[in-house]
Amino acid sequence: MPSLNIFKNVGPGALVAAAFIGPGTVTVCTLAGANFGYVLLWALLFATIATIIFQEMSGRLGTIAQKGLGEALRESLQFSICKWPLFILITVALYGGNAAYEAGNLSGAALGVSAILNEPNETAFTWTILSIATLAGLALWQGSYRQVERLLMVLVLFMGVAFIGTFVVSQPDLSAFTHGLFTPTLPDDSLITVVALIGTTVVPYNLFLHASAAKARWQGEADLSAARADSVISIGLGGLVAMFIVSTAAASLFSRGLGASSAADMAIQLEPLFGSFSKYLLGAGLLAAGLSSSLTAPLATAYAITEIINPNEKTREKLFRSVSLSVLIVGVVFALSGAKPINIIIGAQFANGLLLPIIAAFLLYTMNNKALLGKHTNGLLANGLGALVFLVSVGLGIRLVLKSFSIM
Repeated sequence: MPSLNIFKNVGPGALVAAAFIGPGTVTVCTLAGANFGYVLLWALLFATIATIIFQEMSGRLGTIAQKGLGEALRESLQFSICKWPLFILITVALYGGNAAYEAGNLSGAALGVSAILNEPNETAFTWTILSIATLAGLALWQGSYRQVERLLMVLVLFMGVAFIGTFVVSQPDLSAFTHGLFTPTLPDDSLITVVALIGTTVVPYNLFLHASAAKARWQGEADLSAARADSVISIGLGGLVAMFIVSTAAASLFSRGLGASSAADMAIQLEPLFGSFSKYLLGAGLLAAGLSSSLTAPLATAYAITEIINPNEKTREKLFRSVSLSVLIVGVVFALSGAKPINIIIGAQFANGLLLPIIAAFLLYTMNNKALLGKHTNGLLANGLGALVFLVSVGLGIRLVLKSFSIM
């Protein structure tokens, strides 16, 4: 049974896939498909490959060195004068950004579910947020790493089935799908969407999450091939799901000249076109996306902060639980505060943009440390691909800033 043996390797990578396929990603992918059809699929292909490259490095760090990224960061900078300013920046940006992501995940899921159930009112919105937060809180408080991992694997598979189902029933143009996937183009006013597609996929907190999860799951060189297979399978599936969401919106909205401002709008438009079954499929996918992402953002924050602070064993578990649950609680407060979900998500993206170049550069530096990784340091190809992804991501961000000031 070789196919089943492959899926036995799936583990920490599923956490990463669960993290980046959240309601924010679903919304961005919906808008990309509704506004530009299939032509921005290349950006998701690039983002998926970029994520696999960086997450493979992060997973290799945890597997071979048996260290989380926060731990490696602390040890590398222990004698540097920049240590505490950088630690404070990373801690504040991670905590604030992930609390904002958490609020966006909860709000996005609640809006989507409320609209799909034809209950777009404040009561349904509030109860959906509280229900998802309660489930996430119980999993974070009571579950071991392996239990949370299994739950997230189920949610990722559930999302995959739901979004693949809506992709099939929407009858996409496969020729346009293939062309958009392999022909990079930038239509007018599409740059912000391209940056958003990349920014919701290549997420800095996932680098912390993956290294720590790999450390907990894998044990040295003998498990390296399994860890790599996990990264490719899980993240590849996540990227494919995101492409299917874009294509569903392109087929159901763009090709018919219909507009949308969120995934909930796509759900409403799907019902008269393809029947209520597709609407409920999309709703199930949104709910799974909200629950899975509401688990991973607190987990990643807790791993990173615990590793950077490095408390003694007696207080480590208490600190870990306190950080993860506080991120969840702050996210709930923000989500119920009346702030617009889009503003919350923009705030999270700002923190993401501030942190990603720093964390990506440090990861590349760490993966060339022979004292840490021995013969498993980056080779020329890995360094070249990592540097290329880093430069393209930074270049797109700079171009967006310059464009916002009408410089180019």
